[in-house]
Amino acid sequence: MSTNTTSVWRKKLKELEIVVVIPTYNNGKTLAAVIEEVCRYADDIIVVNDGSTDDTANILEQYPAIRTITHPVNKGKGTALKHGLSQAKKEGFRYAITIDSDGQHFASDIPCFIEAIEKEPDTLLVGARNLASDNMPGKNTFANKFSNFWFRLETGLKLEDTQSGYRLYPLRKMNVQSCWYTAKYEFELEAIVFAAWGDVAVKNIPIHVYYPRKQNGYPISGRSGILPVSVC
Repeated sequence: MSTNTTSVWRKKLKELEIVVVIPTYNNGKTLAAVIEEVCRYADDIIVVNDGSTDDTANILEQYPAIRTITHPVNKGKGTALKHGLSQAKKEGFRYAITIDSDGQHFASDIPCFIEAIEKEPDTLLVGARNLASDNMPGKNTFANKFSNFWFRLETGLKLEDTQSGYRLYPLRKMNVQSCWYTAKYEFELEAIVFAAWGDVAVKNIPIHVYYPRKQNGYPISGRSGILPVSVC
């Protein structure tokens, strides 16, 4: 995609008051590349360094324009997301796009979220991966099916992918802290359940995904345990 084209999308993100939130934990090998790609589409970026012990802090120093939140110790992806989303809401953004820092998500899919949210404002959009793909880890497929089952049981709604971390959150329609108690990947299921209970529309949009070889950092989305969500 040309620079002129990506500048159009940067303008759209500004107009729609969208910030990109990147939680990261020991993804020093991929973080800079992810930031560089996101910067092609977004000027407003928040990175949550969740207690990384590699060279993440040094990498972030190379991007002084990016807002950073630093946890002195690892608190889990859920907590990192909550802090990033809370900061985004505090700064007055209407939406936050969350993207993983391990390189599995493509910043080039950001326009897909923009086009979808322009058609259906204030919807919570969850990127839907091709779960039948040959490179999809088996544990991911099982965990996602189990997560989809719980989401449907709790909300009556059907989604094809409830575990993807590539999302767009409508911040003004959600209370980022209310009743959210999980600290790890279970947060991402919990978030969409509470959104649905709060009458926020939750929908999938197709995205591309790449599964890198095993590396440090958070587990790949869908590989941690699934915690059933109940009313607080």
